[in-house]
Amino acid sequence: MSGAVSELVLLSGGAMRRFLAEAIPPFERDSGLKISARFAVTREMAAQIEAGAAFDIALLPRPAIDLLVVGGWIAPGTPTDVVRSLVGLMVRRGAPLPDIGTAAAFVRVLRRARSISYSKGPSGEYVATLLERIGLAPQMRDKTVFAIGRPVGEVVAAGEAEIGMQQIIENQPVEGVSLVGPLPPELGNFVAYAAGFRAGLADFAPARAFVAHLRSPAAVRIIREKGMEPA
Repeated sequence: MSGAVSELVLLSGGAMRRFLAEAIPPFERDSGLKISARFAVTREMAAQIEAGAAFDIALLPRPAIDLLVVGGWIAPGTPTDVVRSLVGLMVRRGAPLPDIGTAAAFVRVLRRARSISYSKGPSGEYVATLLERIGLAPQMRDKTVFAIGRPVGEVVAAGEAEIGMQQIIENQPVEGVSLVGPLPPELGNFVAYAAGFRAGLADFAPARAFVAHLRSPAAVRIIREKGMEPA
């Protein structure tokens, strides 16, 4: 590890907060490096980077990282996929758990639902694109309650929507909801998060060591506990 570096500044999407809260301390202990992490919703974090925010590593959905490479903020060749954050379907606790084991069954659940909820963040973009892809966007438009500034699970727990779809990790702490499960795998049911290094970073070695830690067996255990998959 380079002796000139004592701290890495990490800018991350908010969905990764609970994963990183457990993954960072072992790295700090073993490496002697401090990780200074800041979190915000993806669009805000990307805007901060584009406005010149100081950072060493960004951990964001892969499309956002790729755009930052094109814009010259992330060094080409450095983005590395870290996790696949699964998007799950939730219902209010005590409600029957619908069958979403196949794409066809999932479509039937959406057709029958009186109301649905999703966010306007990365998983919300995934859900909106998915609804377009399976031809249900027009039918869902009037039934949608957007979760803004709170997890989708809170909307469902409050009875404001019958079902909700969002990254599982963001809703694990929410009381009053039951996770039915991830959306069917054939629908590409995840948001991919990648790490990229700041363009112009003098020494990539410490950042590479941290990303290697996030892909280690110890981190993979945390990844799976948080409703995600290793990339």
